[in-house]
Amino acid sequence: MAEATTSKRKPAKKAATKSTKSTTTAATDNKAEAKTRFNAALEEAKAGAAALKDEATGRAVAYRDQAKGKSQDWASDAKTKSRELATEGKTKASDAISSLGKVVGDNAGQLDDRFGEKYGDYARSASRSLQETAAKLDNKSVDEIGEDAREFVRKSPGLAVGLAAVAGFMLARMFGGSRD
Repeated sequence: MAEATTSKRKPAKKAATKSTKSTTTAATDNKAEAKTRFNAALEEAKAGAAALKDEATGRAVAYRDQAKGKSQDWASDAKTKSRELATEGKTKASDAISSLGKVVGDNAGQLDDRFGEKYGDYARSASRSLQETAAKLDNKSVDEIGEDAREFVRKSPGLAVGLAAVAGFMLARMFGGSRD
């Protein structure tokens, strides 16, 4: 009976070995199939990511072009408006200098009477200089005035900084409110 039990057990071992081999083969097949599916899913995800990247790049280019077009329009509008304002300011400044020259010239006779002919001549000379400056300003374009200003700054930057500081101080005093 011991042999019968032993013989019964041996086939059981063989059957177990065969089932382990079939389980191992099935596991290997399942593992290979899982790898295949995983690789397919990975490739699909890569393709989807590439498609999203292409779409995002296309949209970014479109938005950039749209923004560039709008910024060029705005820049053009700003240049046009600034040129108009600069021309208007030039005209007002020229008119103000001319008016000041006329006032000084009109008062030259009174200076002759009160302080002497020498001071009246100074006033007439100043009046002529103001009138000439106003005429020169009228005859120049805004671009020419800008180039003249650049040239002045190149020739004497220290004086330009000093004049800008004085002008800033005067504007601050004129337009600044009183501080208590």
